[in-house]
Amino acid sequence: MIEKTRARKSTKPGAKKKGLKKSGLKKSGLKKSGLKKSGLKKLALKKSALNLAIGKEIWPSEHDVLFRPDRLKYVRKLIRTEGCVFCTAANSGPSLETLCFFKSKHSMAVLNKYPYNSGHVLVLPQGHCGDILSLSSEQFHDLNDLVREVVKALQSLYEPGGLNLGLNLGAVAGAGIPGHLHYHVIPRWTGDLNFLPLIAESKVVVENLEVSFDRLLRYFKARK
Repeated sequence: MIEKTRARKSTKPGAKKKGLKKSGLKKSGLKKSGLKKSGLKKLALKKSALNLAIGKEIWPSEHDVLFRPDRLKYVRKLIRTEGCVFCTAANSGPSLETLCFFKSKHSMAVLNKYPYNSGHVLVLPQGHCGDILSLSSEQFHDLNDLVREVVKALQSLYEPGGLNLGLNLGAVAGAGIPGHLHYHVIPRWTGDLNFLPLIAESKVVVENLEVSFDRLLRYFKARK
């Protein structure tokens, strides 16, 4: 029995060698696949470095945007106005040119030339004043009474879902014309916000200033 077993084992003398060869092939295959992976990683890193280098040269990245040229000029401060535009409006009657559609005893309401939404109104004192504490009691109450009247008008004409109402007091607080204080009254609707103001410094407004001015002018004339 011992001799037969030995004989059986000896019938395949190259089996071990073949097994070694196969395992060697497997190992070499693993090495090759490892080399391929490392090569791909190196190539990916080179591409990434190249993209970064290109990105630095053409930053910000190029993309299609929708621009409003008049808004761009305002943002870049290319429009230089002499004096205060609000004082110019205060010294003349209601008109589309100044966008002032109503005046009370001490205050006035004008459309924002660069609205964030349709019906964006500014309510401000007629006198040139950048400090709310400098207003007399009568001027202050007249100003706030007009803010309330504008809110009523916008709710009646536009039926918004809500309103933004605020005052930016001083340049660092975001006032575009800090020397002449003004309240912002902005109608808001669900879904009225999108990505365009961020990527193109543009805001899609569904109603032009002429239409907004005419609607508000007729409303305040009718209430007298």
